[in-house]
Amino acid sequence: MMVETDTGKQVPIQRWFRMALLLSLIFFGACSDTSESVSFSRGLKTTPAAVQLNKDEDQVVIGNGIVSLNLSNPEGYIIGLYYDGTQNILNNKNEEFDRGYLDVVWNENGKPGIFERIDGANFSVIEASDTVVEVSFLKTWTASMKGSSVPINIDLRYILRRGDSGFYSYAIFTRPPGLPAVTVYQIRIVYKLDEDRFHYMAISDTRQRKMPTAEDRRTGKVLAYPEAVLLTHATDPQIRGEVDDKYQYSAENKDNSVHGWIAEDDSVPVGFWVITPTNEFRNAGPVKQELTSHVGPISLSMFTSTHYAGKKLSNEEKKWPYDFIGSKDFIPPSQRGMVSGKLQVKDGGGMAQPAKSSYVGLALPGDAGSWQIESKGYQFWTQTDKDGSFSITNIVPGKYTLYAWVPGFIGNYKYQINVVITPGDNINLGSLVYKPPRNGPTLWEIGIPDRSAAEFYVPDVYPGLVNKLYLKDSKNGFRQYGLWGRYTDLYPKKDLIFTVGVSDYHKDWFYAQVTRSTKTSKFMPTTWQIQFQLENIIKGNYTLQLALASATNSKLEVRFNKPNSNPPYFTTEELIGDDNAIARHGIHGLYELYSVGVDSNQLVKGKNTIYLTQSNAKTPFEGIMYDYIRLESLTTIK
Repeated sequence: MMVETDTGKQVPIQRWFRMALLLSLIFFGACSDTSESVSFSRGLKTTPAAVQLNKDEDQVVIGNGIVSLNLSNPEGYIIGLYYDGTQNILNNKNEEFDRGYLDVVWNENGKPGIFERIDGANFSVIEASDTVVEVSFLKTWTASMKGSSVPINIDLRYILRRGDSGFYSYAIFTRPPGLPAVTVYQIRIVYKLDEDRFHYMAISDTRQRKMPTAEDRRTGKVLAYPEAVLLTHATDPQIRGEVDDKYQYSAENKDNSVHGWIAEDDSVPVGFWVITPTNEFRNAGPVKQELTSHVGPISLSMFTSTHYAGKKLSNEEKKWPYDFIGSKDFIPPSQRGMVSGKLQVKDGGGMAQPAKSSYVGLALPGDAGSWQIESKGYQFWTQTDKDGSFSITNIVPGKYTLYAWVPGFIGNYKYQINVVITPGDNINLGSLVYKPPRNGPTLWEIGIPDRSAAEFYVPDVYPGLVNKLYLKDSKNGFRQYGLWGRYTDLYPKKDLIFTVGVSDYHKDWFYAQVTRSTKTSKFMPTTWQIQFQLENIIKGNYTLQLALASATNSKLEVRFNKPNSNPPYFTTEELIGDDNAIARHGIHGLYELYSVGVDSNQLVKGKNTIYLTQSNAKTPFEGIMYDYIRLESLTTIK
């Protein structure tokens, strides 16, 4: 999910117009008891005090009697954040530019990637009253910055309102004509908290725990990549021997509404939370995974990245879009639109049925499924109810395509007519029917078509590489470190064989087709077999539906009954996928569907074998996660 721009074109980078809200939530009593689970709730302290703005040559301070926000002038770094008279909750041990900041990872064509903290050069006050203050820190790109600063104008804004126990932040990215071409890989705001106070981290009602310290990581053993560390010398004996890895705390966009930390302070218990009221600015749709909080203590507000290409947690989602934003580029509620309709699914010759719990969204026009890799426009998603009805609200005016995918069915839906939203529109598309790919009745199937490999066999964690958070959480057991290595343990010499009608994919289909490690620390390609019986062969074409939940630097080869045939009957030819979901403890990445026509002369009466080979084997992390596999007979269904 990279954002690429072309020289000389006006690119609508305002897609990244960002509303990242942080609220400090009060928890009554001490928060140091890690045995007590924290359930997110809202308990905001209010006060009638007016919002005050003070500035000098080096610093801008905004306060409302509850929160004081200290910003460097004119850079816009958050150098201090004070709640209810407490000391700075950011890490004072860090330099001022390394406590709270916006950064971008980018490169010009053919040049190395650059990590850049964004420095504002021009401070201005957008609004200042007793009830709200909004300030701006603007970086305007000039030719003298070529090669050293991302060629985009960036306006970082902060808002503090009367009575709030937190502040709002957003950024406006614009790119005038004539600027150099650039690829942007990642945009985020980083908050580094006081490491002496914040030890308890929460991602959701079930994913929360006392965390190791940054020093625990520094004294630990780095594993297969720098983010994964075995805590060999952790100061807390309950944590010692665990694995810590920031990717273990990732969340899907649709669930990434709030995350943060609780301070261990008996006198003033306080939480620091990143609350996201909308996902419209995020790329790749509702199920793309993204980073949240991790050891540091650090909290991230991710705009976009190449990573991985629950309950409602606050009232902020209901308040979106806000009515107090000072930017002229912000589209207020009254100027947005709405699209509704009803989605049905008709699979083969069956009756149309409600596409319940389906994901329906608007994104920039493109091919079916293109929303997964789209990063330049806004996206607006919802889920259908039990009768397939949907309503997408608060849509920014523009031209879109309506997309959908239906759990339980393969493929991607695309509404063939572009949807144009103008201010105040309320468009009803009526009844829509999705006909998923199918060329004949099902002979057999493996898995569930839900774009995830979660239903397959996820092995137990290595005892010496455990994260205790997931020991009793089977739903998230795939987040344990090193599970890819279990494949070699289970299949040290011969690869997986799955027998249709005998094997159980919950137990007998490994969650990822990874490489096999050897005694010489090298890696081998793997070939999985699907064995099945055919009583009769009908002349014509059968269809093998291969739905992939993820792929990383993989080359998939398919053969029928001839394990050594060259060339294979079907191949992806080029390497596919770079979502790195295996190494980053994901259970899915980018979805891909291959419909392989199979000539009947490839099949025999009686026992048949399909050979699935992943032929690229350089590291432990090349591999494929299958979503669903189905063999269809050749009878055409209309």
